[in-house]
Amino acid sequence: MDEDSPSAAPPREILRHPAFAFFWTATTLRAFGSTIAGVAFQVLIVTVIGATPGQVGILNALSVVPYLFLGLIVGAWMDRWRRQRALVVTTIGRAVVLAIVPVLVVTGALDFWSLAAVTLALGVLTLFGDSAAQPLLPRLVPRASLPAANARLGQSQTVAQTAGPAIGGALLAIVGAPILFVIDAVIAAVAALLQSGIVVSEKRAAPRAAGRHVGHEIAQGMRYTYRHPTLRPLALSIHVWFLGNSIVVTAFVVFALRELALPPWAYGVALALGGVGGFVGAVIAPRLGARLGAGRAILLGRVLVVLPWAALALVPLSPDGGMGVTLGVVAAAQFVYGLAMGIEDPNDISYRQSVAPDGIQGRMNSTIRTVNRTVFFVGALLAGLLMTVIGLPATLGAGAGFFVLASLVIAFSPLRSARHGGTTKN
Repeated sequence: MDEDSPSAAPPREILRHPAFAFFWTATTLRAFGSTIAGVAFQVLIVTVIGATPGQVGILNALSVVPYLFLGLIVGAWMDRWRRQRALVVTTIGRAVVLAIVPVLVVTGALDFWSLAAVTLALGVLTLFGDSAAQPLLPRLVPRASLPAANARLGQSQTVAQTAGPAIGGALLAIVGAPILFVIDAVIAAVAALLQSGIVVSEKRAAPRAAGRHVGHEIAQGMRYTYRHPTLRPLALSIHVWFLGNSIVVTAFVVFALRELALPPWAYGVALALGGVGGFVGAVIAPRLGARLGAGRAILLGRVLVVLPWAALALVPLSPDGGMGVTLGVVAAAQFVYGLAMGIEDPNDISYRQSVAPDGIQGRMNSTIRTVNRTVFFVGALLAGLLMTVIGLPATLGAGAGFFVLASLVIAFSPLRSARHGGTTKN
């Protein structure tokens, strides 16, 4: 057990840890609030400000831009700041920004530029919140319980992503978009109150040595991540996975709605099956991690994710083949896709959290997360080129090929035999 870990108490039901119970409840509320308000955002973008396709692309990009420009810096800060306090402050900031939106709507001041400012502000706050939450979790539960904790978080996130849009759509029809933002602001305020109730012991970072600055600390975090014998292949595999994932998710919506001519309701059913698969995967992830080891559980998820996209690329589907067969294949593919992510995500994140010392958690996570966002940007652009040049099924096949490569990185590395809770020496 690492010296930075909480007390090595015997594993028990994870929600019986009071600090984690507050953390999980707040995180679950925020997930539901975000997915519910996401419906209102789309309505405002399309119907209220009448955004052009180019403006829609800019608004989508603004939510990711903070990670590209600030991700590494914020990660370094989180290894010096009190993470629990940072989490509370950013959640309060989110509540304030969300509360501004209905005021803009009511006063008629909402336009592309004001919505862009809101989107950018929420992106920055999300960056700070994510950068605080991941390294905080190992301080809330014993490191042996991290797979169970991340699985719980994954389950609630999956349920929110599956049910949230439906709830948001129903509420939108009843109360309108401005009230949805009020609801999300209230949810964020409640989440901040719960986060403030988290009791956690956080170490104070030692003062920087003379002549050192945040750039030195960022470089240290990158060296640690990419020189570590098991974190290096894990990080590289994640980056390749993100490249493949950006290609398939960009192409899938066009493939399903245009190539296969699925009606919107059928497309929604397929996505919902992906959510079900993700929930099932998150339920079984801790047991698989304990039985197979972290490395093999992650590898299983990486291998599984190849199957649905290879199937969609190779199985001859067409609008003339019958709605039932087409929807069945697409829905089954989404279920396996969600199942794979549900298995690998808790084991992936938990292994990172269990291996890295507390003092470098923020930088290690931000290094991986920032490169992932950059790779996703590149992959989305590559997907557009591939769809134009080789067609939609072949583009999905190319994404599956990157998933194969991500699996091979783990299969031929020391990570394959790694287990959770490995001792880390500073």
